[in-house]
Amino acid sequence: MLTMNYTYRLYPSATQEQQMLEWMETSRKVYNYALREIKDWVASRKCRIDRCSLKQEYIIPADAPFPSYHRQQNALPKVKKVMPRLAVVQSQVLQCTIRRLHDAWDYFQKRGFGFPRFKKYGQMRSMLFPQVSATAIINYHIKLPKIGLIPITLHRPIPDGFVIKQVRVLRRADKWYAVVSIECDISVPDPLPHGRAIGIDLGLEKFLTTSDGLPIERPKFLKSLQSELKLLQRRASKKKKRSHNWEKAQKKVARLHHHIANRRKDFHWKTAHSLCDQADTIFVEDLNTVGLNRGMLRKDCIDASFGQFLSLLEWVCWKRDKYFSRVNPNGTSQTCPACFAHVAKPLSEREHLCPECGYQTHRDHAAAEMVLHRGNERS
Repeated sequence: MLTMNYTYRLYPSATQEQQMLEWMETSRKVYNYALREIKDWVASRKCRIDRCSLKQEYIIPADAPFPSYHRQQNALPKVKKVMPRLAVVQSQVLQCTIRRLHDAWDYFQKRGFGFPRFKKYGQMRSMLFPQVSATAIINYHIKLPKIGLIPITLHRPIPDGFVIKQVRVLRRADKWYAVVSIECDISVPDPLPHGRAIGIDLGLEKFLTTSDGLPIERPKFLKSLQSELKLLQRRASKKKKRSHNWEKAQKKVARLHHHIANRRKDFHWKTAHSLCDQADTIFVEDLNTVGLNRGMLRKDCIDASFGQFLSLLEWVCWKRDKYFSRVNPNGTSQTCPACFAHVAKPLSEREHLCPECGYQTHRDHAAAEMVLHRGNERS
């Protein structure tokens, strides 16, 4: 079973936009209410059984079951009778909101930290329609339950043999998008190592360097617009919160962030396709991108967004039948690719000069050659 997501731009009318914003705000309140039930149930079981506090913890009977997904979902029809506002929202949208909370709860239970948080006003920016018609997209319009037809930029049609399974509507800055999940009952085998292979070393001086010695410069997406961003943020901080002028200032900041993110992703897509044009097998370092984003160079690492690039490169390789693999990054820049001797050098030293064999090249190029060597050993 093959599943893919296509993202399209939506152009709702003013009435439809207001309706979707109200639905998201209602979903946010349902999310927070369900989370409050979970927090109260957990808090009532924190104290010892022989010394419960009536002041600090909300007491729930000991035999009260945990507010699971199915219990909270089954309670929605009863709540709608008390709060008619919930009945305005499509029923499955609220069910998916409850499912979203319990997915976060299960993830917290699995890793042991990251308790789900309450969502503030405006933080719910998407809603899911898990069941839509197979012919939901008609004549450059998409039909959503209880909302109707919305104009859509169908920049690429749905491929033959694929059916629409679900649609997620999301809002970025002041723009609306539809993430359409399509599915086809076929099985695509993963590519195997074949053809010409290259290794890639990621860095901050150059965005990447291939084992062929080809460097690609790193555009500084955030730093190039940082002065403009600081100006907009300073203006927004001086506005009265929740006022009309404050909302307009916040919208300008969001638009600039969205513009920076779009420029970055466009660069990543083009770079990934350019690398796939050069080789049939690509090896990259298995970097700890989360750790890099917390280090002393976190601002530059976040601006480069290595994690997003590696994910996109892996997808492009799969789509174009290119083999993609991650290798161990430890010591790639401290090992000579010619004789494999250990050559220690600080980060400030940008040239690789092996004292054993005399091999000399740029530091990043030597690391890319080591990535290629380790990838060939594994494959």
